[in-house]
This record gives sequence, C-alpha cells and structure tokens, in this order.
Amino acid sequence: MPIKFDENTRQFHLYNNDFSYIIAVYDNGSIGQLYFGEPLSPDRDHPFLAPLPFAGFSNNIRSAARFEYPCYGQGDFRLPAFKVKLADGAGVVEPRFEDYRVYAGKKALPGLPSTYTESDDEAETLEIILIDKPSHLKIILFYTIFAADACIARSVRFENFGKEKIILESAMSLSLDAPDSAWNTLAFTGSWAREFAVSDAPLHVGFQGVHSSLGVSGSTANPSLVFRRPETTERYGEAFGISLLYSGNFIACAEIDCWDIVRIRVGINPETFSWSLENSGSFDAPEAVLGWSRNGLNGLSRVFHRLFRTRLERGVWRDRERPVLLNNWEGTYFNFNEEKLLAMAKKAADMGVELFALDDGWFGKRDDDATSLGDWFPNTDKLPNGITGLAEKITAMGLKFGLWIEPEMVSEKSRLFEAHPDWAVGVPGRTRTEIRRQFVLDMGRSEVVDYLFETLSALISNAKISYIKWDMNRFITEPFSLALPPDRQGEFFHRYCLGVYSLYSRLTEAFPDILFESCASGGARFDGGILAFAPQGWLSDDTDAVQRLEIQRGASYFYPLNCIGAHISAVPNHQTGRLTSLLFRAAVAFFGDLGFELDPTKLAEEEAETVKECIAFYKERRRLFQQGVFNRLDAPPDCNTAAWMVSTEDKKSAIAAVYKLNAKPNQKPFRIKLAGLDRSKVYRVSLWEPTHRAGAPFDATDKRLNCGLRGGDELLSCGLLIDNTFFAVSITGDFYPELFLIEEAGEAC
Repeated sequence: MPIKFDENTRQFHLYNNDFSYIIAVYDNGSIGQLYFGEPLSPDRDHPFLAPLPFAGFSNNIRSAARFEYPCYGQGDFRLPAFKVKLADGAGVVEPRFEDYRVYAGKKALPGLPSTYTESDDEAETLEIILIDKPSHLKIILFYTIFAADACIARSVRFENFGKEKIILESAMSLSLDAPDSAWNTLAFTGSWAREFAVSDAPLHVGFQGVHSSLGVSGSTANPSLVFRRPETTERYGEAFGISLLYSGNFIACAEIDCWDIVRIRVGINPETFSWSLENSGSFDAPEAVLGWSRNGLNGLSRVFHRLFRTRLERGVWRDRERPVLLNNWEGTYFNFNEEKLLAMAKKAADMGVELFALDDGWFGKRDDDATSLGDWFPNTDKLPNGITGLAEKITAMGLKFGLWIEPEMVSEKSRLFEAHPDWAVGVPGRTRTEIRRQFVLDMGRSEVVDYLFETLSALISNAKISYIKWDMNRFITEPFSLALPPDRQGEFFHRYCLGVYSLYSRLTEAFPDILFESCASGGARFDGGILAFAPQGWLSDDTDAVQRLEIQRGASYFYPLNCIGAHISAVPNHQTGRLTSLLFRAAVAFFGDLGFELDPTKLAEEEAETVKECIAFYKERRRLFQQGVFNRLDAPPDCNTAAWMVSTEDKKSAIAAVYKLNAKPNQKPFRIKLAGLDRSKVYRVSLWEPTHRAGAPFDATDKRLNCGLRGGDELLSCGLLIDNTFFAVSITGDFYPELFLIEEAGEAC
C-alpha cells in the first residue's frame, strides 16, 4: 500500500491490491490527474498516461489537460476547484508544486468529521504542497489511501502566510477530471418522507448534479454521487462513487466539456460560502471519500459500507449490536403522561424490546409544537417525577431509557428565547421566518454551544439515559449572525455546522456509553459527516414498509445497515394510509436497527405474539443484519418484486429477502440470483415460517421450489425461483414477504 514518487516522470502513484491513483506534476508546476481505477504495476513508471504533453494553455489544447486541483483565471475555462479574492480585488492565483510529504497513518481534521486509522499500517497519506508566491497562499492537498479497500480520502487546507487578507470564495474538497463521459450518474434526491430516491441518467455535455443551501445536507439531495459504466449492473462492471463527509450546504456536480472530459467537484456550496484568511489564518475543507469498484454497484457499496462502519463510526457503539427500541411518537404524539408511558414500556418489555425512547413533548410546557423548545427541563404536569423518576421506573423493568432532544432550535414561547432573543438566527430589522413555529439557534456562537452543553449535560447526568435522539426539524432562513462582522457573514453556514459538530463531540466524549441517533425531520441530515458522531440515524419519518423498501435501498449505496434506524409502525400507516401485514413490516425493518413506532398496548393478542416472535428472530441474527455484507439483488423490472440479502464475511450464513408488492394474476415465474456466497460450498436453504402470523397468509410454494440442500454455484448463477402465478397470489395478496435462511452445510464434491 505504499505511495511512490517517480523523480523522472514526476508522478505520484497511490496504490493497493485493488486500486491505483496517479497524479503528475506538470512542467509548469501545476498538478495533473492522470489515472484512477484498476491497479497498475508500481514497479514501472507510466509516462504515457497524460493525453498530451502539457505545454501551457491555448484555445486548442487547454481542455486536453486534466487537473487535480484546478484554479480560476488561468485559461482552464471549466469550473475551478477553488476561487479566492485578493486584497487588490484580483481572483487569479498560480499555485505551483513546492514539496510533498508521505507518512503512515492518517491525521484528523480539526473541528471536522473524518475517517481514521487505528494503526499506521492501515493507510498511508500523501500531502502535496502548492504555493502561490505573489499572494503568499499555501494549499495542501491531502490523500489517504487505505490498505484494505479501493478508496481514497481527500481533503484540502488553505493557509495565508502573508500580511494581506485573502477571501476564500470557493473551496472544493475534491476535484476529479475523468478521461471520458461514458458514465451514468446515480444521484439520491427526494423530499420529506421520500428521501433517497435514486435517479440514474447518462452524463451529457454541460452541467448536472445536486446541491443544498438549506443549512443541512438535506432530504432533497444527499452529498454523494455514483458513476457507473452504462453496462454496469449490481454484480458486474466498473463504478466509482464520491461521498462528502459534511452535514451542511454542499454541491456535488459534473461538468462535461467539448473534449469529453468530465470534471467532478464535491464540496461546500460556494453560493452560500466565503471565508476570510487573515495573516497566519487557515481553512480546512471537509473530507471527501472516493471509492472504486470493478465488481458492480454492490462492490462499490461494500467499499463504503466497510470504511464507514469501521473507520468513520467510532466509540463504544461502533461494534456493539444496537438495541431493539420502542419510540412513543407515533403511539402518542404529544398526548401522554407518566402512567401511559409506563404501560407502553411494560408491554414493550414483555415482547422483548430492550430500550424505551421518549420523544417530543416531555419538556417545558410542550403540548404541541408551538412552545418550549430550548427549555430542557421536564414537564411536571405530564411527568410528576421528572425524567429522573421516569427513567428509574423504566429501567427497573429491565429496559434502557432514551430521550428525544432538538437542541439547535428555540420556540418564541420559551424561557430561553425570552432571555436570549439575540441567539435566534435572523437579520436585524427584518422579520424572522417561523417554520414549524420555531427558530434556529446560532450554533456558530460559542456561548450558545456552551449553554447547550451545560444544560444537556446536567439533564443527562441526573437520569439513567442510555440513548439520545437528536432532531433538527427545520431548514435555515435569514442566515445572519450577530457575532460576525458584515464582511464575514459568508462564514455563517459553515460556522453553524462546526458548532453542531462541536456540541456533538463534547457530548459524545462526556457520555461515551450513550448511543446517539441523528435525525432531521427524518433523513434531512443523513450523511457521512454526522455518522462520525451519531453511529445511528433516523433515515426517514416515513415508516410505511413499502416506501421504506425504496428509501432503504437508496441509502444502501453508501451507508451500512447498522446506521439505519428502521421501525415497525401501526397500520393504517400514518404517512401513506397503507395496510401491510406485521410480517411484511418486520421483514423490511430487519435490515437495519430494528425499532417500533406504535402503542404496544393497542396491539391485539395475536399481533403481540407476532411482534414477540419477530423480535426473537431478529435478536438471534442481529449481528448478521447489522454488520453483515449487504447486497441488492436484481429482479425483473416487471415483476412487482424487490429483493436484497445480507451475508457473513466468511460466507457461511446469509438471509435473502424477497418482497412481493402489488399482486397481479398469472404472472410468469422468475429467478433472482443471490450474492455474497461461496461457489464451492453447499448450503441448506429454508424459509422463515413464524408460528404467529397475525392474520398474514402462508404460501408454501417457494418452500417447495427453493428449500433444501443447494450448491453455492447454483444459488449464485441460477438463484431462487419465485412463483407469482395465479394460485400463489390468490393466497398471498399484496405485500407478501419471504425470508430465505441460508446456512453452510459443507463443501461441494
């Protein structure tokens, strides 16, 4: 996994067994991007990779050059990786190669989330130092290549070692010039309750991409992109992906020029950003991760899943199995008291739930969403013994206790707003936009972060709290900070994000045994940045199992299953009104961190027994569901079926899920090929057949067709035969799940 520099060709070669990434120092001192993809020999130089000998810019050859971190105003008329404004008003700089460093391991980014190593032999890091001498601007490009996977972590630091102020107007975390445009782009878009919709479209000349200016990464777009060759599938072909580890405003876009070169840029959204670099000042751009696969989209997902689960998530909960929880929100909303909560907790404990989470409405005078955000003391009308007393009673039942907070917000009707109206974000002399009847606190101010840390620390310290759900329920409008001078208001959004990270960091360090789950009206801040602090996230407020199939599938392209909160809710579903069986809802929620979003005291006896059996089934296989190797499975597009599976790293055990959706009569049977198994092994395939089915139908057809001893080669190449004929669907109806349990039985002869 070393990083080599060839003095003759002036090329840096970053490589491991799966991947090569080659950078060149051009004759004029700028940095070129030559190659990334299949591993190339580290024992040879590669002088022929550059498309043309670089001889400066002209109208004819300027687009033939590929650059690693292109600047503005030097004849490369494509979008730059960064842009500055100097003291004289000019924006043109010429950063040139000055030096480099190579060292084992990886450094942390100050104040920002980043991937990490636990030993120096896991990765190697390259720093390339660029200098623009007239402006005294230093740019350091960081590259960390990991030994175990085809991925590189990239970040950038800007330093001003001169006397004049430099204003940074754009600072991408990653810029990548790909040699051709024969790629499809997968972007992940949507809105509240329909996050992570996957769009898959060919690249075209011009611009395309996603962005956010909401103050968070947002539910309308995720800060990540996948690029696949047109022929690439889930199982086969070349693909690469880029994910920005950042929870604020971002841009992720591609530009294709007339020479068919693709420039990809990922970083902080420049439309809502500027940063003043005073003498000796510095700025660190967030980290971006580039991953590559020769084994299709599933292969690419495995790269990100392994890295994010083991070297982005951190703390004691990184490797722990996540508890089965009950959240009271959809069961009660604001209408509860201590007696009601205790009854719900008792019933949940009887069914096998391990953690009871109290959601919104426990504090201040909070009976609806009009008041009390910021007043983090218990509502004694509802909870006469406070949070401390409630937590003691619930933990006495054998449950852990958890609590919902929304620390970044304040209600106009609150003690906090009355004492500190200036802490709420807004422009002096202008009306603040009130969304969900709440304002946003200026998290870029240290006194706000200090107050929240002290207040929440006192609350947590005085009660037996094992879990915190941290919500953020509105986007930011009227961005302005009273703590910043007029010429630095462009720093507002990034300082807000840094303040959120600071509070997260302080609380997780002070309470390392607490499991933090992030939330932002569902999945509006479900990104790699927040994953570094909260190893579990609430993916969407939409708990409808049919919608969750799409949402969880979209998230799975980058994010591992153990960070995805997935709950079983009551029916009719509160977001869609849809009716689905408990078994269908369970079979979807198993593929994540299982929880419940309902009032268990309202379950019929048969339903309670079904829930109890589902929880027991999940607990037996929890490590597999949460930490196994996940694969999306291809089903024919016209078969109304979704499928995926999870397997152990050693390929000895797996579970494949097939979800039949809208029933249609007389459909042809079809096969779904499996993944994550060993071709040389023999497996015993069986069907999950719970005793308590809560009215759900039973279809033995697939058991007869698929179960028994099966060769790994057969399961991978031929797969499961799924029968959707008239007789099957007349029994099962809509929304029918089948879980196939696959266990190693030996090796093939």
